[in-house]
Amino acid sequence: MCRLLLLLILVLTVAQLAGCGDDETAALEAYVQEIKQRPPGGITPLPEIEPIETFVYIPSDRRDPFVPDEKAMPVEEKPPENELAPDPNRRKEELESVPLDSLRMVGTLDQGEERWALVKNKDGTLYRVKVGNYLGLNNGQIVNISENAIQLNEIVADAPGQWRERQATIALSE
Repeated sequence: MCRLLLLLILVLTVAQLAGCGDDETAALEAYVQEIKQRPPGGITPLPEIEPIETFVYIPSDRRDPFVPDEKAMPVEEKPPENELAPDPNRRKEELESVPLDSLRMVGTLDQGEERWALVKNKDGTLYRVKVGNYLGLNNGQIVNISENAIQLNEIVADAPGQWRERQATIALSE
């Protein structure tokens, strides 16, 4: 019984698909031919563009439009200059773009009277630094190198235009 029902559904489906073929395709082809036989339509012209009235600026007693009006600008009090402010014109050293917590001191090197510290970054690159060099993101200048640590003075912003000095240390890691 189940096979007979399945066979009946299959036969009806094939009959419906066979009936859809030629009549609808022929009607579609006839419609396409009719559209192709029509004369081409004209293209509507673009709308006429109205000219814009020009204006010639004569600055005689008027203010320059490209300079801010000082009367309209808010008056801000300039904070007092702080002698601790970092020098914006100083050329940055390579290790100033690296946070201090990603640097490790791995040793020291003595050459005559000068002592160098050996510092490694996260990539494993080894750097040689001395007193006076800068490290870290906060203008940290090396003030002392001992066998166990590097001591730095950092200049950090306390408030806009206000700077303070703080000490930082990179200890020797084993």
